[in-house]
Amino acid sequence: MAAGKALREKVPRAAHGSWSHGTDRDPIEILQNCNRGRLQELVPIRFGRMLQNPFTFLRGSPALMAHDLASTPVTRIQVQACGDCHLLNFGLFATPERNLIFDLNDFDETLPAPWEWDLKRLTTSFVTASRLNGISDRRIHDIVVACGRSYRKHMQDFSELSPLDIWYYQISVEDLIRVAPDAKSRNRLLKIAEKAESRVAENLFPKITEEQLGQHRFIEEPPVMTRITDEGALEIVREGIVDYRNSLPDERRFLFDRYRLEDFALRVVGIGSVATRCFVGLFFCDDKTPLLLQVKEARQSVLEPHAGKSPFDNHGKRVVVGQRLVQAASDIFLGWLRSRNGRDFYVRQ
Repeated sequence: MAAGKALREKVPRAAHGSWSHGTDRDPIEILQNCNRGRLQELVPIRFGRMLQNPFTFLRGSPALMAHDLASTPVTRIQVQACGDCHLLNFGLFATPERNLIFDLNDFDETLPAPWEWDLKRLTTSFVTASRLNGISDRRIHDIVVACGRSYRKHMQDFSELSPLDIWYYQISVEDLIRVAPDAKSRNRLLKIAEKAESRVAENLFPKITEEQLGQHRFIEEPPVMTRITDEGALEIVREGIVDYRNSLPDERRFLFDRYRLEDFALRVVGIGSVATRCFVGLFFCDDKTPLLLQVKEARQSVLEPHAGKSPFDNHGKRVVVGQRLVQAASDIFLGWLRSRNGRDFYVRQ
């Protein structure tokens, strides 16, 4: 506590309110630099999604955020930062036991970095989304203060728990419903939970696949979903699967070996990730039990130019280790690989 108060003397809370964009700041150049190495034919989709409103712009521009936050005061307390901590990066997902919990769910930019950066991006996302929804400035002020206050109080509570208690801490869907302020909010949360359950692979795969000549195939919707049929490309895929398998613990390899690859496709996802290489693989252990895996390109974190280089030489491993550190419960099939052409990927259900 004394050390924390001493840090506050060096960097008072009021100091966090100051920011200057400087003379060399070119947002367009920063965003264009992010397009290097992407699939150029998909870049217009990325910018098109960002142009919808200020909040979609915020979602698609974590590199601009990192550039701006790098010049703000920090206490030099490092954490495993999410790197893209906005309000829509939280959601419901299934644990390995198939229980729904609420947590962060995207870690493409994760890296050890100042703790302030995640909190500032989170509160800024509340401001941006609230303005988009026509909420008054006075109410927005209350929302942001409540967010910061909640963070502070929970950090105080966690400081009194053991490391294991913190590691096992989860926010269940029942916890969310319990704190809902009224019946309308509870009903909305119940509908969100039902939607989250529908995204489990067993429910999802009939909606995005079809049967062709006795085999399951992804339903093509170019450019959003495009099947990979070129034999040379599929050979690279098979090599990547072997590399991915080697990243799994022994008992997960045993489980993964029960499945065979049936189809593979390029899929456009998100906003900031558009035009990076993202694939989906359809696996079966029999004709009825599917396993859907996402194989997502892992590039240099937007935080690295400002917070330092990743300790991992594979960015897929950087994402996986960061996710396991931060999430209350992580996917059992999390793994990584490096393709023949040197690109890094991480894999998840």
